[in-house]
Amino acid sequence: MTSLNASYLPSSSGLLAPPALCFDEVAFSHEGKHLLGPCSFTLDGIGPTMVMGPNGSGKSLLLRLAHGLLSPTRGQICWSGQNACPRQAMVFQQPVLLRRSAIANLMHALAVNHVPRRERMKLAMDALDRFGLAACAKVPARVLSGGQQQRLTLARAWLLSPQVLFLDEPTSALDPAAIKAVEAAVLEFHRQGTRIVMTTHDIHQARRLAGDVLFLSGGILCEHTRADTFFNQPVSPKAQAFVAGELVE
Repeated sequence: MTSLNASYLPSSSGLLAPPALCFDEVAFSHEGKHLLGPCSFTLDGIGPTMVMGPNGSGKSLLLRLAHGLLSPTRGQICWSGQNACPRQAMVFQQPVLLRRSAIANLMHALAVNHVPRRERMKLAMDALDRFGLAACAKVPARVLSGGQQQRLTLARAWLLSPQVLFLDEPTSALDPAAIKAVEAAVLEFHRQGTRIVMTTHDIHQARRLAGDVLFLSGGILCEHTRADTFFNQPVSPKAQAFVAGELVE
């Protein structure tokens, strides 16, 4: 699924520089169970930022808080010190698409964001072509392969020129060729100036993509550092064990 939190920006306008994302003593609890934090960090570098950690560490929860799908039970989340929210989108692990063709999915996204009808077809086809899906334009979205569906959700996000793109393990159920295609699409966003924040449990994928790493374990932020430092000289014992391929609880 692609969750859209944006207004239409014509493709000729380009992207504004993405604002910094700031977590200040953010924590989250549900039904009396403490699930995350408190954690503090600022994402204002080049990225892409990979959010890593073992299963149940709080990676997906952190993304949902950052995107505004959940509210913290403690602390504050802000963008560059302001309450104003940037154009942003979120792509989930399991694509959720409408029961219509690939291009109709994109044109629907444009319609709900008030893009003039005369512009929708060209914008949608350009996005399909950019993500290698032009030949699938009239194919029902739900019969596409898993990798094609995920690229379609990325094309849908692309149409809205997000300043920030959150991705929650978008390649976890894909084969190697599909993973390569989705990673290429993610890097295309990055090259165009979109801030990427992505969860992954795949250390090899993180090595390929990361500019910096947030490492979580048991809901606690153990490290936030440059990727080369994290993979070569992790500081916390849990990060050291994770990088070494050991079981981390």
